[in-house]
Amino acid sequence: MDVNAQKYKLLIINPGSTSTKVSLFENEKSLFEKSLFHDAPVLLQYPHVNDQMPFRYKVILDMLKDENVDPAEIDVYVGRGGSACTQPGGVTRIDQRLYDDTVAAVGGSEHPAKLGVMLAWQFAQEYGKEAYTLNPTNVDEYGDLARLTGIRGVYRVSHSHVLNQKAVAEAHAQKLGRRYEDCNFIVGHIDGGITVSAHDHGRMVDGNMGADGEGAFTPTRIGSVPVLALLDYIDSHSVADVRLKCSRSGGFVSLFGTSDSDTIHALVDQGDKKATLVWNTMIYQVCKMIGEMSAVLCGKVDGILLTGGLMRFDDVTEGVQKRCGWIAPISVYPGEMEQEALAWGVLKVLQGKAEAMTYSGKNVWNGFEGVTF
Repeated sequence: MDVNAQKYKLLIINPGSTSTKVSLFENEKSLFEKSLFHDAPVLLQYPHVNDQMPFRYKVILDMLKDENVDPAEIDVYVGRGGSACTQPGGVTRIDQRLYDDTVAAVGGSEHPAKLGVMLAWQFAQEYGKEAYTLNPTNVDEYGDLARLTGIRGVYRVSHSHVLNQKAVAEAHAQKLGRRYEDCNFIVGHIDGGITVSAHDHGRMVDGNMGADGEGAFTPTRIGSVPVLALLDYIDSHSVADVRLKCSRSGGFVSLFGTSDSDTIHALVDQGDKKATLVWNTMIYQVCKMIGEMSAVLCGKVDGILLTGGLMRFDDVTEGVQKRCGWIAPISVYPGEMEQEALAWGVLKVLQGKAEAMTYSGKNVWNGFEGVTF
């Protein structure tokens, strides 16, 4: 039988910091897509990201029930991923080792994206099917200059919205009639989490560690905070509190008690001074990140690509255009392309057009070339 003619049903599971998104594809065609917003206070009921598993699993089952889909009839489960050892870009088959390392967050980042791997594996085990992931948040293509810090033994790694950033960059390159591997882009994913990365000829060579307290603050994250000021804060709080603020209870949640961007932006539209200051500061900090990435690319930038849920607000684009439009043309891709990227990437494997990798359980990077500290 021609594998290209065979019909595969793929369930795409995409947990984010403020939502659970699920799509069912039959080959390239999306049969349905559903997304449920979770305000931060709801998710903060769960002390650890892993504790959200039963809640998210039920959300998905309810979505499938609403669409009259029997999970047993799905051929492949595909989940967004992260938190394991750093990995090369591409499709990876989810196995026990990847599941265990994801649960344990051996990569050091407790991003909700990790639940995609965990949920896909749980469904696959229950229904006797295969599970895959593609371009998880811990894909690492950094060079030495992007990795070294001023503390021996403390190094930067890639924790970013790799899946969406690479999908948008490839789509934009195609729109230009070029290959992603021949272009230089700055890509900003702006949503519940914000990451801005430099893409140099098909490799994401630098960017901020968004869920680790680096870059712009976001609806759920603190962003970069002066180290000594943060130490003073810890004196009267706790390390656990700061860890939570880095990924789930910082930013809008800390300043307003909600991660609902629509609520905050409505206040901006009403002229609320606090909301306007916070919103414009977030945009200002995003612009600073774009400037940093333009320096990484030596000013040779083919385009600034803005994507993510917050790009539904025109003033975000206007703010970036005002401060960064001189760097390169700005293109906006509201929302994200993650569902299609996950489905189509795994479909190529199922059709024999690409190969899936096996998770090694080892980090991509194992030291500076010719240098020891």
